[in-house]
Amino acid sequence: MPGGAERILRRRIGSVTNTKKITRAMELIAATRVARAQERARGARPYSEMLTGVIENLAAGGASIDHPLLRQIENVERVAFVICAGDRGMAGAYNASVVRQAEREIQALRAEGGDYRLVAVGRKVNDYFRFRGYNIDSTFNGFTDNPTYEDARNIARRVRELFDGSEVDQVELLYTEFISLGTQRPVVRRFLPLEPAKVIAEAGGGERGALAGFSFEPSAEGVLEDLLPRYVEARLFTALLDAAASEHANRQRAMKAATDNADELITKLSRAMNRARQESITTEIMEIVSGAEALGGDKAEIDQLVEMALNQRV
Repeated sequence: MPGGAERILRRRIGSVTNTKKITRAMELIAATRVARAQERARGARPYSEMLTGVIENLAAGGASIDHPLLRQIENVERVAFVICAGDRGMAGAYNASVVRQAEREIQALRAEGGDYRLVAVGRKVNDYFRFRGYNIDSTFNGFTDNPTYEDARNIARRVRELFDGSEVDQVELLYTEFISLGTQRPVVRRFLPLEPAKVIAEAGGGERGALAGFSFEPSAEGVLEDLLPRYVEARLFTALLDAAASEHANRQRAMKAATDNADELITKLSRAMNRARQESITTEIMEIVSGAEALGGDKAEIDQLVEMALNQRV
């Protein structure tokens, strides 16, 4: 049917053009959100650094406590994995990278005869592991692209319940670390137990006399005991902010690639449509000429019919 291929290609071009508009809009939205997420991460850093510094100085000053968060287990048999990914897709390999890293860690633990619990942060994590029959202890979602400190506190509360109740011996945190707009990488960090106070002081370079002029009520040990849970929450909040920035950066790149691919596809389809249109015109002219010659028409009449056909195509 003359013109049939042209009409199909025209519809495909229209469809791809509409998709391109959507991906371009999503790219711009992600670019705005990644900048906002970076700003939030920078804004939360002073609190985390100050909190860490106070704990390091208290530990360096001789404050030492026997806190559940410091409980060290020699033979780790049960591990909780806190896996942070996204609630939505269309972010390239962002979700898949964290999930695959977590799956490797779980398989390695099971190969050694260990047991595990999963704390899924994000719908994609929950959907992946639940579909495959993994043991999911708890799920948190609906906030991964814009986490709040309260979200971090809720997750930390559940993680502490698992660890304080001796349901697990160790907690591992898996998330995507934001390095730059072009570089993000999935990382695995030990979350609990915390390092002993002495190790924290030595690793952080705490100063023994930094808090010498301060008095503590009820005691330096009491302050340290109250700060450790806040330290856990701050670490988790920092990881959530990093994960959110990484998600937006990955989505921006994925949508830019989709927009570029749409441009390329539109160019190819336009060329194919032009070829189909030219072939259709040529076929139609040949049919007109053949029909006119068969009916004994003169050259002037044939030229007039061809001109009318061309005007209709335009």
